[in-house]
Amino acid sequence: MKRLALVNDFKLNMKKSGKLMRVMGVRTCESRCLFSGSKGEVCCIEPLHSKPDLKDHPITQFSLLAMASLTKILVIGLKPSLKVWMTFPYGRMDPSSVPLLAWHFVAAHNSVNPMLAFCRGDVVHFLLVKRDESGAIHVTKQKHLHLYYDLINFTWMNSRTVVLLDSAEKLHVIDRQTQEELETVEISEVQLVYNSSHFKSLATGGNVSQALALVGEKACYQSISSYGGQIFYLGTKSVYVMMLRSWRERVDHLLKQDCLTEALALAWSFHEGKAKAVVGLSGDASKRKAVVADRMVEILFHYTDRALKKCPDQGKIQVMEQHFQDMVPVIVDYCLLLQRKDLLFSQMYDKLSENSVAKGVFLECLEPYILSDKLVGITPQVMKDLLVHFQDKKLMENVEALIVHMDITSLDIQQVVLMCWENHLYDAMIYVYNRGMNEFISPMEKLFKVIAPPLNAGKTLTDEQVVMGNKLLVYISCCLAGRAYPLGDIPEDLVPLVKNQVFEFLIRLHSAEASPEEEIYPYVRTLLHFDTREFLNVLALTFEDFKNDKQAVEYQQRIVDILLKVMVENSDFTPSQVGCLFTFLARQLAKPDNTLFVNRTLFDQVLEFLCSPDDDSRHSERQQVLLELLQAGGIVQFEESRLIRMAEKAEFYQICEFMYEREHQYDKIIDCYLRDPLREEEVFNYIHNILSIPGHSAEEKQSVWQKAMDHIEELVSLKPCKAAELVATHFSEQIETVINKLENQVLLFKFLRSLLDPREGIHVNQELLQISPCITEQFIELLCQFSPTQVIETLQVLEGFRLEETIQITQKYQLHEVTAYLLEKKGDVHGAFSIMLKRLQSKLQEITHQGETTREDPSLKDVEETTVETIALCQRNSHNLNQQQREALWFPLLEAMMAPQKLSSSATPHLHSEALKSLTMQVLNSMAAFIALPSILQRILQDPVYGKGKLGEIQGLILGMLDTFNYEQTLLETTTSLLNQDLHWSLCNLRASITKGLNPKQDYCSICLQQYKRRQETADEIIVFSCGHLYHSFCLQNKECTIEIEGQTRWTCYKCSSNYKAGKLSENSSEVKKGRITPSQVKMSPSCHPSKGDPAVKKATSEPVLDPQQIQAFDRLCRLYRGSSRLALLTELSQSRGSESYRPFSGSQSGPASHSIFQNENFQLQLVPPPVTED
Repeated sequence: MKRLALVNDFKLNMKKSGKLMRVMGVRTCESRCLFSGSKGEVCCIEPLHSKPDLKDHPITQFSLLAMASLTKILVIGLKPSLKVWMTFPYGRMDPSSVPLLAWHFVAAHNSVNPMLAFCRGDVVHFLLVKRDESGAIHVTKQKHLHLYYDLINFTWMNSRTVVLLDSAEKLHVIDRQTQEELETVEISEVQLVYNSSHFKSLATGGNVSQALALVGEKACYQSISSYGGQIFYLGTKSVYVMMLRSWRERVDHLLKQDCLTEALALAWSFHEGKAKAVVGLSGDASKRKAVVADRMVEILFHYTDRALKKCPDQGKIQVMEQHFQDMVPVIVDYCLLLQRKDLLFSQMYDKLSENSVAKGVFLECLEPYILSDKLVGITPQVMKDLLVHFQDKKLMENVEALIVHMDITSLDIQQVVLMCWENHLYDAMIYVYNRGMNEFISPMEKLFKVIAPPLNAGKTLTDEQVVMGNKLLVYISCCLAGRAYPLGDIPEDLVPLVKNQVFEFLIRLHSAEASPEEEIYPYVRTLLHFDTREFLNVLALTFEDFKNDKQAVEYQQRIVDILLKVMVENSDFTPSQVGCLFTFLARQLAKPDNTLFVNRTLFDQVLEFLCSPDDDSRHSERQQVLLELLQAGGIVQFEESRLIRMAEKAEFYQICEFMYEREHQYDKIIDCYLRDPLREEEVFNYIHNILSIPGHSAEEKQSVWQKAMDHIEELVSLKPCKAAELVATHFSEQIETVINKLENQVLLFKFLRSLLDPREGIHVNQELLQISPCITEQFIELLCQFSPTQVIETLQVLEGFRLEETIQITQKYQLHEVTAYLLEKKGDVHGAFSIMLKRLQSKLQEITHQGETTREDPSLKDVEETTVETIALCQRNSHNLNQQQREALWFPLLEAMMAPQKLSSSATPHLHSEALKSLTMQVLNSMAAFIALPSILQRILQDPVYGKGKLGEIQGLILGMLDTFNYEQTLLETTTSLLNQDLHWSLCNLRASITKGLNPKQDYCSICLQQYKRRQETADEIIVFSCGHLYHSFCLQNKECTIEIEGQTRWTCYKCSSNYKAGKLSENSSEVKKGRITPSQVKMSPSCHPSKGDPAVKKATSEPVLDPQQIQAFDRLCRLYRGSSRLALLTELSQSRGSESYRPFSGSQSGPASHSIFQNENFQLQLVPPPVTED
């Protein structure tokens, strides 16, 4: 600005000075205050300077000035008149951070405008300043930059790159648009000069605010300056200059460090315009790319020389290959990226050809580019070397893949064709013929000569010949469709010619070198023998393109006549092949624009041929062929009644189904399914679909159901579950009718089991089935006849039967276990027990009177199973019986088990005596949970046999009972001791916690926020809670934080209880009275104590009562060690020890106290040391 100066004086007054003049030899000026320091201290100012090439920018006439105070940013215009264009407050920030400002012109939205960057702390804001058509200035916020460090300087290097200096004296180079940090430099060695003394105004006595003095600790405004892409840093000993390297210097720096690959990557980023902080690269895009490309070429030559020089001279060949595999692809990549194939295949290839390994790696590197069509034009010499290299390494598949992507006009065609034929590269051979010589027939002649002889002789083709035949079919299809093989398209001017040549070739009467024995139309015949279906598909696709082409229509009729002549008049083709032909013809004839003519008599001949009853071979194949022919539209060629008769005669049931479905005779289709052994199980789905899917009339559904009822026995015998599900789903009200139709009892049993037994898995809601008890009982009776071992488990899941009638059925078939189960279910426990006891006695009698047998005698296993079942019966029902009724169950069982042992003397023990003793002990252990021990011993000793005998005869029984008693008594004592120790430890911790002193968290009341020492009310007391909060008693009273418990006032912490609602507080108050919440220790004021003469208080205080602190500590301990109450355990132990119902040797069997805490599955001995708590 001419004749204009901006001054920020020591009083932080912003002044503008102008009209410089000389008065009495002294230079002076007139000044004007722009911003007074009394309104805010200005830390820095930044006027907008414009470069010479931007001096005519419309924004410069406003003389913009940015000012940064401690609280906000201001942008003002000095011309034509003083005006504030924008203010921007900082918001929340660190008060010690330094305000920073910086202007720069940037290109944005197709125009160049000034951008102001400002920050204070770790966020940089960018403001774009523009002038609109009306002459007003608009300020637009741009994307801001979030940092993780505190800034003390901000400098623009160019419109895209900024340099930041943080409080730790680290330089950060940042790309503005991507906000990417490009480099970080430590400059602590500069020893930067800070402006702290000036900001603190030490020279004038320090008359600045504390906030400005704090900012001055980091201020370095006058120590850093930038000009012309350079930044000057003032140190205590010298001045340092820093600048961005030019793009050449950056590349050369990497080259000096021998980082050639990184240098190439960096140079390519310059070439593509993706690099950041670029300096020294000017001009338009093409010029910049040309300059960088020249430099990259130089680097590539250097890189190639280095790759050859650093190659290992000795060692394994694999080491050399690995070296060049790491180096050579880089050369190929960048040459192709730079589009310098001339350089790649001349100088680079010549250099690498000096080393044979490097040459081979180079040629192999070309393969992916050729296959992806990124490299098309290759010099003849390189192409020749490439093919020779892959051929020498036996990589012929790679050679074939390469040839079909190459421009082979520069190669020796005959030599390449010979190589392809010798190595079975058929795709490459066809490609060379087509592209190199525009020859499309010769490849087909070569392939036909290979596959025709074995096919005509009826021999099986080899895998190689099959591959050739498949390629031949695909090649013919491509030619007729106008596509090149194996990829691409035939030139448009050659498409009609190629189609005509291929058709003429296929319909030739004889081949070029035909022998006298050759049959007519050899090429069509060969393709039909090779794969009839695929050849006809090729023709079908070709016929789609023959519309509006008269010559093509003639070819179409001609080839159809040849197909009929070859296949119908020849017996060499299978029914499937003949069917494929007529299916193909039926599809063509069914088209609306059909122009083909086929004699209908031929279709009748085909029908006779396929339905011939004299030929039973290939039955499924012939049926499938005829079905495809009918579905393709060939049905119009036949008389339907004759077709059905012949299909039924030939047992073509799918054909019959197809015809019946056309006539809506769905009931006859059921017969087709049932007669077809391959599809008979599908009849259920078919019936279900007809009856459930809408679209069928009621008459049709009724006819289908009637047919199903006529064949119900067949359906049940086929799949009982499916038949039951079908009946239950659609005709649940006719179940009795179905049962009456099933005369076979076995089928009836299978049907009912599938219908009633939920384990069979039919998907029907049993509740919706209204089945009478008579049907269920009929099923139970059949179950007793055909599967008696499954009756009990079936009854457990079965519903809807009557107990009395079912018991009569089981008694009829002498199923004693089932009868006992039903009696128990009825409630007649003694009746069920009597049956089981009689059965057990009979089993015991059998083994008592039998002779010498083995230990694995089945009768002994029967005794064990019967004993276990009887014990289970007694255990299940003893809970609901009194003592006398229990003895009526258990003692007869014990006597029954001991009876065989009475008969056998000690001198001649029974064969199974040990097993019987073991079973007797099992009975004793089981009954001990329900019968008192004295009663058991008294019953044994009162027995006449044992009462008169010696003690040794029953010594085993008594000792076994006593051993069990001793074991469980020891277990009980150990458990009681552990519980006592646990209780003692818990009480010790409780006592320690409730006698512990309280430490307040603060020295002021948590309600009035006054220190408790400053309150003058002498009657007011201080209350401290265990949570650490401190209150005045007067404040707590005002907040109604008191409750009454047994006539005494208890305090609650205001802050801890403020999170709960009033309803919750009232609930807690009721819980306090029960001792479940935790008010803390309080010191009661004299006015809150009750009178001594109150009788209620005397009565309440006569019993020990825990104070609120003790209640709180106890509840905290209970929450920490929550579990079964130890007191409850000890109480139950003491009660059980004196109770008659408790039996110490009851083992794991459940006693009458079914709700005992010992029966709780969570009750376990916790034998772990107590957790450590802080004192």
